[in-house]
Amino acid sequence: MNTWQKFSIRKFFNKNSGSYNGGVIALLLILLIAAALVSISIGASKIPLSQILLALKQRDPSSKTFQIISFVRIPRTIAAILAGCSLSLSGAILQSVLNNSLASPNIIGVNSGAGFLTVFISAFFPASLYLAPLAAFAGGLIAVLIVFAIAQKTGASRMSIVLSGIAVSSFIGAMTDTVLTLHPDSAIDRAVFLIGGFSGVTTERMTYPAIFIITGLIIALVFSYDMNILTLGDETAKSLGLSVGKLRFVFLGLAALLAGSAISFAGLLGFVGLIVPHAARFFVGYDNRFLLPVCALLGSIFTLCCDILARVLFAPFEIPVGIIMSFLGGPFFIYLLLKRRKGKLYG
Repeated sequence: MNTWQKFSIRKFFNKNSGSYNGGVIALLLILLIAAALVSISIGASKIPLSQILLALKQRDPSSKTFQIISFVRIPRTIAAILAGCSLSLSGAILQSVLNNSLASPNIIGVNSGAGFLTVFISAFFPASLYLAPLAAFAGGLIAVLIVFAIAQKTGASRMSIVLSGIAVSSFIGAMTDTVLTLHPDSAIDRAVFLIGGFSGVTTERMTYPAIFIITGLIIALVFSYDMNILTLGDETAKSLGLSVGKLRFVFLGLAALLAGSAISFAGLLGFVGLIVPHAARFFVGYDNRFLLPVCALLGSIFTLCCDILARVLFAPFEIPVGIIMSFLGGPFFIYLLLKRRKGKLYG
């Protein structure tokens, strides 16, 4: 039995008391509301909370404050919440299903596959850009299945999954760059998409992804107990009556759906799915019944805070939020590798 499984068995039932986890979720909800209000208030011009409430109450279409809040700040805030929720959930699912603490959508190829088909749709079928979430889901699923197949052929170790993901991501990334180079007038801004950000995101562009993300969240929560069983190992899961192969495929597809939906409107955001699940486990342990909702909330808060930093650090200039995440995620990934090297990290 590996270290991940030992941690899982020990943590499933003794740390996760209902009152404790309920308190954590309630606190995160409060923090999310606070972060959302700050996000709506801060930008090129600061809008006090009192003016925000007044503008939303009066709903005057001619008011500049109402226009800024309704068509810029609120859509951007919702986009950050949806992207953070979906990417962190995707990371938590991948780490559980693959029993790999280093797995995340950007590291094992989900982001690159989803990004490629999104760019492909925008370049060759701009009138069908509403299909971008479905294309991103398909691309992410194909990429993660290729990575999983390569890892299986090479021994299916945790490090082989990571290395396979890096190789596949590099290849698909080259394909994405090729399409963007040959079609610079595509419906997607190249720089913003490759780095990831929420500038210019509209409500219309988020409609379909939001439906997929909410659906994916519900499915993940419903099947969270089955995910717990799956993390205990294939033999244990089979002995408890689970169809391991089919269930793993479903969860990989769910992770691809969540990540792909976010990528379709937010671009290639990285490291959310790596950092947030580790932070969530620190608070509530390893039981996915509690871990997944905490990941959803914590991921939304993390992404909102990164977006706020991207707007205020170099004001009046704004940098893509993906840069902030890379600054935080790169060192964190190195830290995880060093801990794993010393045998102190599960998985």
